[in-house]
Amino acid sequence: MRIIAATKNKHKIDEIQAITREFGMEVVSRDDAGVPDVEVEEDGATFEENSEKKAREIMELCGEITIADDSGLMVDALGGAPGVISARFAGEDGNDLANNEKLLKLLADVEPENRTARFVSVITMVYPDGRKIVARGECEGHIIYQPRGNNGFGYDPLFVPNGFDRTFAELSGEEKNRISHRAAALMNLKRKLSEA
Repeated sequence: MRIIAATKNKHKIDEIQAITREFGMEVVSRDDAGVPDVEVEEDGATFEENSEKKAREIMELCGEITIADDSGLMVDALGGAPGVISARFAGEDGNDLANNEKLLKLLADVEPENRTARFVSVITMVYPDGRKIVARGECEGHIIYQPRGNNGFGYDPLFVPNGFDRTFAELSGEEKNRISHRAAALMNLKRKLSEA
């Protein structure tokens, strides 16, 4: 089954491909599918709204089944921030380094036991006939005081998942893909596809 990935984030596509391959799904990037290079404005208030908007707009351009992921980090001590603006936390021109620096600055005086957080991923698959499947996954953990590790992207160097003493950025791709929020969302998607 060929599915078009609405995201242009190569890291996300790689993770989605690695996990969906075992389900017999071929995830194709927008570029490889010849989808026009349009920017979908992520102006939803929830991961669900942004995920569906991205999937639907790209599906309308290509006329094929499309999958979109909206994900981010929710930190309890910050009232759930950065949440849906995780990628833009340090500003529209924000990058991983700036976002991580802002997060650490905001959490500088927060005790270790209060640095709980979770990564959230919502994956929406939309079909040309109007059907949609929405799957959510979460990975609980905590934020450390300085970055560790060179793998992954985004907030991975600061996030230690529960049951581990290493950050997402210190785990191998295979390890992360077994326990991540995106893996949980994709497993949820697989279950929903098998029930459809």
